Amino acid sequence: MDSAAPNDPPVLVERDDAEAVTTVRLNRPDSRNALTLELKVALRDALAEVAEDSSVRAVVLASSGPAFCVGQDLREHAESLRGESSPGGSLSTVTEHYNPIATSLAGMAKPVVASITGTTVGAGLGFVLACDLRVAAAGTRFATAFSGIGFGGDSGLSATLAHCVGASRATELLMLGDTFTAEQAHDWGIVREVAADAEATEAAALALARRLAAGPTLAYAEIKQAVALGTVSPLATVLDHEAHAQVRLGATQDHRDAVEAFLAKERPVFHGR
Repeated sequence: MDSAAPNDPPVLVERDDAEAVTTVRLNRPDSRNALTLELKVALRDALAEVAEDSSVRAVVLASSGPAFCVGQDLREHAESLRGESSPGGSLSTVTEHYNPIATSLAGMAKPVVASITGTTVGAGLGFVLACDLRVAAAGTRFATAFSGIGFGGDSGLSATLAHCVGASRATELLMLGDTFTAEQAHDWGIVREVAADAEATEAAALALARRLAAGPTLAYAEIKQAVALGTVSPLATVLDHEAHAQVRLGATQDHRDAVEAFLAKERPVFHGR
Protein backbone atom coordinates (compact mmCIF):
# COMPACT_ATOMS: atom_id res chain seq x y z
CA MET A 1 0.00 0.00 0.00
CA ASP A 2 1.87 3.06 -1.28
CA SER A 3 -0.48 6.02 -0.86
CA ALA A 4 -3.43 7.15 1.21
CA ALA A 5 -6.36 9.34 0.27
CA PRO A 6 -6.61 12.65 2.20
CA ASN A 7 -9.49 11.35 4.32
CA ASP A 8 -8.02 7.93 5.05
CA PRO A 9 -7.52 7.19 8.75
CA PRO A 10 -3.94 7.45 10.07
CA VAL A 11 -4.09 3.85 11.27
CA LEU A 12 -5.83 0.96 9.53
CA VAL A 13 -7.00 -2.15 11.37
CA GLU A 14 -7.29 -5.08 8.98
CA ARG A 15 -8.89 -8.25 10.38
CA ASP A 16 -8.53 -11.76 9.04
CA ASP A 17 -11.10 -13.49 11.19
CA ALA A 18 -10.59 -16.85 9.50
CA GLU A 19 -6.94 -16.89 10.61
CA ALA A 20 -7.51 -14.91 13.86
CA VAL A 21 -4.83 -12.42 12.74
CA THR A 22 -5.20 -8.63 12.77
CA THR A 23 -2.87 -6.20 11.03
CA VAL A 24 -2.45 -2.74 12.55
CA ARG A 25 -1.07 -0.48 9.82
CA LEU A 26 0.48 2.98 10.09
CA ASN A 27 -1.13 4.90 7.25
CA ARG A 28 0.55 8.25 6.59
CA PRO A 29 2.69 7.13 3.64
CA ASP A 30 3.11 10.60 2.13
CA SER A 31 4.92 11.72 5.29
CA ARG A 32 6.78 8.42 5.70
CA ASN A 33 4.51 7.65 8.67
CA ALA A 34 5.96 10.44 10.77
CA LEU A 35 4.29 10.34 14.16
CA THR A 36 1.81 13.18 14.47
CA LEU A 37 -0.49 13.51 17.46
CA GLU A 38 -3.34 12.10 15.39
CA LEU A 39 -1.33 9.04 14.36
CA LYS A 40 0.00 8.39 17.86
CA VAL A 41 -3.45 8.54 19.43
CA ALA A 42 -4.91 6.29 16.74
CA LEU A 43 -2.09 3.75 17.08
CA ARG A 44 -2.26 3.73 20.88
CA ASP A 45 -6.01 3.19 20.86
CA ALA A 46 -5.98 0.58 18.08
CA LEU A 47 -3.36 -1.51 19.86
CA ALA A 48 -5.22 -1.28 23.17
CA GLU A 49 -8.40 -2.49 21.47
CA VAL A 50 -6.67 -5.36 19.67
CA ALA A 51 -4.92 -6.41 22.87
CA GLU A 52 -8.28 -6.84 24.60
CA ASP A 53 -9.96 -8.66 21.70
CA SER A 54 -9.98 -12.36 22.57
CA SER A 55 -10.84 -13.30 18.98
CA VAL A 56 -7.44 -11.99 17.83
CA ARG A 57 -4.71 -14.57 18.41
CA ALA A 58 -1.80 -12.81 16.65
CA VAL A 59 -1.05 -9.28 15.46
CA VAL A 60 1.04 -7.82 12.64
CA LEU A 61 2.39 -4.27 12.93
CA ALA A 62 2.83 -2.92 9.39
CA SER A 63 2.89 0.32 7.44
CA SER A 64 1.82 1.93 4.17
CA GLY A 65 4.31 3.42 1.73
CA PRO A 66 8.07 3.27 1.24
CA ALA A 67 9.03 3.91 4.90
CA PHE A 68 7.93 2.03 7.97
CA CYS A 69 8.19 5.04 10.33
CA VAL A 70 10.62 7.95 10.54
CA GLY A 71 9.76 8.71 14.16
CA GLN A 72 8.28 11.85 15.64
CA ASP A 73 6.93 14.43 13.19
CA LEU A 74 9.49 17.14 13.93
CA ARG A 75 7.50 19.90 12.24
CA GLU A 76 4.65 19.34 14.65
CA HIS A 77 7.10 18.99 17.53
CA ALA A 78 8.85 22.26 16.63
CA GLU A 79 5.53 24.10 16.52
CA SER A 80 4.74 22.82 20.01
CA LEU A 81 8.12 23.93 21.32
CA ARG A 82 7.74 27.42 19.83
CA GLY A 83 4.39 27.85 21.53
CA GLU A 84 5.60 26.91 25.02
CA SER A 85 6.72 29.40 27.63
CA SER A 86 8.70 26.68 29.39
CA PRO A 87 10.13 23.41 28.02
CA GLY A 88 8.55 20.05 28.74
CA GLY A 89 4.90 20.34 27.80
CA SER A 90 5.28 18.92 24.31
CA LEU A 91 7.17 15.98 25.74
CA SER A 92 4.10 14.71 27.58
CA THR A 93 3.68 12.65 24.40
CA VAL A 94 6.23 10.20 25.80
CA THR A 95 4.02 9.22 28.72
CA GLU A 96 0.70 9.75 26.91
CA HIS A 97 1.52 7.98 23.64
CA TYR A 98 4.94 6.38 23.20
CA ASN A 99 4.98 4.50 26.50
CA PRO A 100 1.46 3.05 26.11
CA ILE A 101 2.20 2.02 22.52
CA ALA A 102 5.41 0.21 23.49
CA THR A 103 3.68 -1.35 26.50
CA SER A 104 0.81 -2.65 24.38
CA LEU A 105 3.14 -4.21 21.83
CA ALA A 106 5.44 -5.81 24.39
CA GLY A 107 2.83 -6.68 26.97
CA MET A 108 -0.24 -7.91 25.10
CA ALA A 109 -0.99 -11.56 25.79
CA LYS A 110 -0.59 -12.59 22.16
CA PRO A 111 2.34 -12.59 19.72
CA VAL A 112 3.11 -9.49 17.64
CA VAL A 113 5.10 -9.63 14.39
CA ALA A 114 6.60 -6.49 12.85
CA SER A 115 6.57 -6.20 9.05
CA ILE A 116 9.30 -3.62 8.41
CA THR A 117 9.24 -2.24 4.88
CA GLY A 118 11.51 0.76 4.65
CA THR A 119 13.27 3.38 6.77
CA THR A 120 12.74 2.82 10.49
CA VAL A 121 14.17 5.32 12.94
CA GLY A 122 13.57 6.86 16.35
CA ALA A 123 10.30 5.79 17.94
CA GLY A 124 9.60 3.71 14.83
CA LEU A 125 12.59 1.57 15.77
CA GLY A 126 11.35 1.49 19.36
CA PHE A 127 7.98 0.18 18.22
CA VAL A 128 9.37 -2.68 16.14
CA LEU A 129 11.74 -3.68 18.93
CA ALA A 130 8.74 -3.89 21.26
CA CYS A 131 7.28 -6.55 18.95
CA ASP A 132 8.08 -10.21 19.53
CA LEU A 133 9.37 -11.14 16.06
CA ARG A 134 10.46 -9.02 13.11
CA VAL A 135 10.75 -9.43 9.33
CA ALA A 136 12.45 -6.70 7.29
CA ALA A 137 12.64 -5.90 3.61
CA ALA A 138 16.03 -5.83 1.91
CA GLY A 139 17.19 -2.24 1.65
CA THR A 140 15.56 -1.18 4.92
CA ARG A 141 17.73 1.11 6.99
CA PHE A 142 17.49 1.65 10.72
CA ALA A 143 18.76 4.32 13.09
CA THR A 144 18.10 5.48 16.63
CA ALA A 145 18.30 9.16 15.51
CA PHE A 146 17.61 10.64 18.96
CA SER A 147 21.06 12.03 19.71
CA GLY A 148 21.01 14.01 16.46
CA ILE A 149 18.37 16.30 17.98
CA GLY A 150 19.81 16.28 21.50
CA PHE A 151 17.60 13.50 22.85
CA GLY A 152 18.39 10.22 24.59
CA GLY A 153 15.77 7.64 23.69
CA ASP A 154 12.14 6.71 24.26
CA SER A 155 9.51 4.07 23.42
CA GLY A 156 11.55 1.57 25.42
CA LEU A 157 14.46 1.68 22.98
CA SER A 158 17.12 1.99 25.68
CA ALA A 159 16.11 -1.41 27.03
CA THR A 160 14.91 -3.30 23.96
CA LEU A 161 17.89 -2.39 21.80
CA ALA A 162 20.29 -3.43 24.56
CA HIS A 163 18.42 -6.72 24.95
CA CYS A 164 18.78 -7.39 21.21
CA VAL A 165 22.37 -6.34 20.57
CA GLY A 166 23.99 -5.96 24.00
CA ALA A 167 24.66 -2.86 26.07
CA SER A 168 27.90 -1.91 24.32
CA ARG A 169 26.50 -1.85 20.78
CA ALA A 170 23.25 -0.27 21.96
CA THR A 171 25.19 2.56 23.60
CA GLU A 172 27.16 3.07 20.38
CA LEU A 173 24.00 3.14 18.24
CA LEU A 174 22.20 5.51 20.60
CA MET A 175 25.13 7.90 21.04
CA LEU A 176 26.45 8.00 17.47
CA GLY A 177 23.13 7.49 15.70
CA ASP A 178 24.76 5.58 12.84
CA THR A 179 22.43 3.85 10.41
CA PHE A 180 22.46 0.08 10.02
CA THR A 181 21.01 -2.19 7.37
CA ALA A 182 18.45 -4.96 7.39
CA GLU A 183 21.27 -7.42 6.83
CA GLN A 184 23.15 -6.11 9.87
CA ALA A 185 19.94 -6.24 11.88
CA HIS A 186 19.60 -9.89 10.88
CA ASP A 187 23.20 -10.66 11.81
CA TRP A 188 22.71 -9.00 15.21
CA GLY A 189 19.52 -10.95 15.90
CA ILE A 190 17.13 -7.99 15.64
CA VAL A 191 15.18 -9.37 12.69
CA ARG A 192 14.29 -12.98 12.04
CA GLU A 193 14.32 -12.75 8.25
CA VAL A 194 15.25 -10.36 5.44
CA ALA A 195 12.79 -10.65 2.57
CA ALA A 196 13.33 -9.53 -1.02
CA ASP A 197 10.94 -6.58 -1.05
CA ALA A 198 7.97 -5.00 0.72
CA GLU A 199 5.43 -7.44 -0.70
CA ALA A 200 7.51 -10.47 0.28
CA THR A 201 8.13 -8.99 3.73
CA GLU A 202 4.44 -8.55 4.49
CA ALA A 203 3.68 -12.02 3.14
CA ALA A 204 6.35 -13.51 5.40
CA ALA A 205 5.11 -11.55 8.42
CA LEU A 206 1.52 -12.65 7.82
CA ALA A 207 2.58 -16.28 7.38
CA LEU A 208 4.47 -16.11 10.65
CA ALA A 209 1.51 -14.50 12.42
CA ARG A 210 -0.84 -17.19 11.09
CA ARG A 211 1.52 -19.88 12.34
CA LEU A 212 1.58 -18.26 15.76
CA ALA A 213 -2.20 -17.76 15.79
CA ALA A 214 -2.64 -21.49 15.27
CA GLY A 215 -0.26 -22.26 18.12
CA PRO A 216 -0.45 -22.31 21.93
CA THR A 217 -1.26 -18.64 22.51
CA LEU A 218 -1.62 -19.11 26.27
CA ALA A 219 1.92 -20.47 26.36
CA TYR A 220 3.14 -17.59 24.17
CA ALA A 221 1.74 -15.09 26.68
CA GLU A 222 3.62 -16.79 29.50
CA ILE A 223 6.81 -16.91 27.39
CA LYS A 224 6.59 -13.15 26.76
CA GLN A 225 6.28 -12.46 30.46
CA ALA A 226 9.08 -14.83 31.42
CA VAL A 227 11.54 -13.47 28.85
CA ALA A 228 10.80 -9.88 29.87
CA LEU A 229 11.30 -10.81 33.52
CA GLY A 230 14.46 -12.75 32.72
CA THR A 231 16.20 -9.71 31.26
CA VAL A 232 15.99 -7.77 34.53
CA SER A 233 15.64 -10.33 37.32
CA PRO A 234 17.88 -12.85 39.11
CA LEU A 235 17.62 -16.51 38.25
CA ALA A 236 15.70 -17.38 41.42
CA THR A 237 12.94 -14.94 40.49
CA VAL A 238 12.71 -16.35 36.97
CA LEU A 239 12.64 -19.93 38.25
CA ASP A 240 9.77 -19.07 40.57
CA HIS A 241 7.86 -17.33 37.77
CA GLU A 242 8.39 -20.29 35.44
CA ALA A 243 7.18 -22.75 38.06
CA HIS A 244 3.94 -20.84 38.57
CA ALA A 245 3.49 -20.41 34.81
CA GLN A 246 3.81 -24.15 34.26
CA VAL A 247 1.16 -24.78 36.90
CA ARG A 248 -1.16 -22.31 35.17
CA LEU A 249 -0.51 -23.81 31.74
CA GLY A 250 -0.77 -27.36 33.06
CA ALA A 251 -4.35 -26.66 34.05
CA THR A 252 -5.37 -25.56 30.54
CA GLN A 253 -7.27 -27.68 28.08
CA ASP A 254 -4.71 -26.78 25.42
CA HIS A 255 -1.94 -28.48 27.38
CA ARG A 256 -3.97 -31.59 28.15
CA ASP A 257 -5.13 -31.97 24.56
CA ALA A 258 -1.62 -31.42 23.22
CA VAL A 259 -0.17 -34.13 25.47
CA GLU A 260 -2.82 -36.59 24.30
CA ALA A 261 -2.19 -35.59 20.67
CA PHE A 262 1.54 -36.19 21.14
CA LEU A 263 0.95 -39.66 22.57
CA ALA A 264 -1.43 -40.44 19.70
CA LYS A 265 1.12 -39.09 17.20
CA GLU A 266 -1.38 -36.48 16.03
CA ARG A 267 -1.00 -32.78 15.38
CA PRO A 268 -2.28 -30.75 18.36
CA VAL A 269 -4.99 -28.13 17.90
CA PHE A 270 -4.92 -25.13 20.24
CA HIS A 271 -7.98 -23.11 21.20
CA GLY A 272 -6.61 -20.72 23.82
CA ARG A 273 -8.36 -22.32 26.74
